[in-house]
Amino acid sequence: MLQNPLTDAIDALTDTGFPKPAFWFLLFGCAMAATLVWRSEPSQRSIADAGRCLLRVIVGSMWWQQSLWKVPPHYDWGLIHWMQEMVEHGSIQLQSDLVRDIVLPNIAIFGPLVYAIEVAIAVSLILGLFTRLGALLGALMAVNLWLGLYNAPGEWPWTYMFLAVIQLIYLIDPPGRSLGFDAILWRRRATRPGGSIPLTLVA
Repeated sequence: MLQNPLTDAIDALTDTGFPKPAFWFLLFGCAMAATLVWRSEPSQRSIADAGRCLLRVIVGSMWWQQSLWKVPPHYDWGLIHWMQEMVEHGSIQLQSDLVRDIVLPNIAIFGPLVYAIEVAIAVSLILGLFTRLGALLGALMAVNLWLGLYNAPGEWPWTYMFLAVIQLIYLIDPPGRSLGFDAILWRRRATRPGGSIPLTLVA
């Protein structure tokens, strides 16, 4: 049977293997935040806010899915391969040298770091929590992929550039302020403006 987006999504949601239950918990948290904001913020009961919420969850789910083949210590599932691709086909020699001489020999350190960053981006976007910070991490990761795989055979560099563009849009206009936990934080900020600067930097 050919895989299609619907069956692929159903398979992903019904898989009970680790760490899929954590994904269900994230979706529940997303629904809880959206419900709380919907009830308390009449201004967010709009198609535009619902659309922003749905789209950030989709992008966050992409980051979550891509983290699954990097779960420590299974770096041979693909992470090492793509790092080697960066060494051989990167657009900047310094980046290739750093991956070859520092990252790959210390994969036990950098592997969990890559996994943790991608999970953090996913959690940020799905929950709508600190989405400006999550978007910044996502943009940096996307630019790293864009430069590192720019000349890799079979790769379309614009794929990673478009991913970077999405994350930069989220950095400029944090999507968590639409039916996400960031909206709750900003509502509290309105009553206690003293914490506005740190909140602006992350949410």
